[in-house]
Amino acid sequence: MSEDRWKTLEVWKLADGFAFNIYSAARKFPKDEIFGLTSQLRRSALSVPTNIVEGYSRKGDKELAHFVSISLGSLAETKYLLEFAFRQEYISEQQFDQLKAQGDILGKKLWRFYEKIR
Repeated sequence: MSEDRWKTLEVWKLADGFAFNIYSAARKFPKDEIFGLTSQLRRSALSVPTNIVEGYSRKGDKELAHFVSISLGSLAETKYLLEFAFRQEYISEQQFDQLKAQGDILGKKLWRFYEKIR
């Protein structure tokens, strides 16, 4: 069995794309935020796909559900931090709207995945 079987999951692909886009957006944040908002936003966004990977690499749906639950929490954190960055005017309204929409789609699919496996 392939060790990277999680790469076939649609929800992981969405989470990976979302994290990638968050990373890209955070590149333009002020340099004085590198250890603050930039770091926190990037870590929370990257936690979504990495927890899917970790859970999917474990044995059994109970453990997978636990890690997907953590992904859901990280997604909520990311969405808040994204809104905070927008209020600080670190990202444009258009960029915020696109990332928010992407996060909302991911959240719905991630929740359905969680309900299916728990």
